[in-house]
Amino acid sequence: MTAADPRPLAQRIADELRAEIESGAYEDDGRLPTTRELAARYATTGETIRQAIIRLKNTGLVTGRQGGGVFVRTRPPMKRLGIQRYDKARWRDGDEVAFVADRVASGRPYRRGDQTQTVRKVPAAPVVAAALGVPEGAEVYERARLIRDDDQPTHTLTSYYRPSHVEGTRLVDPAPGPAGPGGGFRVFHELGLEPHHMTEALHARMPTPAETERLQLPPGEPVMELSRTTRTADGTVIEYATGVHAASRFSWSYTFELPDSAAP
Repeated sequence: MTAADPRPLAQRIADELRAEIESGAYEDDGRLPTTRELAARYATTGETIRQAIIRLKNTGLVTGRQGGGVFVRTRPPMKRLGIQRYDKARWRDGDEVAFVADRVASGRPYRRGDQTQTVRKVPAAPVVAAALGVPEGAEVYERARLIRDDDQPTHTLTSYYRPSHVEGTRLVDPAPGPAGPGGGFRVFHELGLEPHHMTEALHARMPTPAETERLQLPPGEPVMELSRTTRTADGTVIEYATGVHAASRFSWSYTFELPDSAAP
């Protein structure tokens, strides 16, 4: 750390400790030095160290134990399934929406209220209009979700729909949790617009300040941005969605049959 660094001292200490944790300097469930030891190491006060530890706790890296100190959390990245998370048996015949499928595959608990959302009508931006096949600026529904794991934000997912498809359905209900049993895909199935195939694209980038705040990201943490276009069997686009995922909180998993276009 240098005197010219503009970050508050507590933030600089938290960032240095985070780097040490992620480098493996502390084992999973390993105990951090005491407040007194850290205060001596950084030549600062106990209150500054406590503020640094609060920052680490807010990122989910460490947890406190009554009378026992502060420990590195044992929390491997959550599996983000590929095509398996959209298996029709999960949402059409059962009640396992995509984010729940990821939790089950990761052996992690979940609550329906881990997903919250806001729903509103907005003018279609150029990329949304092109995906949904509507004029630019036409009114569309925006359903913006924030998903948490044990109260820590993991990602956002914002879907856009034609009003003629979703008006009056559970998809425009802003109540916390999925849109009823089976979530949004079940809604489309019931409307006779069953999801049949989709296209997903991924790329990594640095987050915007708003995304850093919303996902509670530490400095320097990249995000994975996903775009998804969902169609019916006849090619009708029923959803265009974008998601922003905290890169360190997921491992991406895909299992599929290899295509063979030469097969008869």
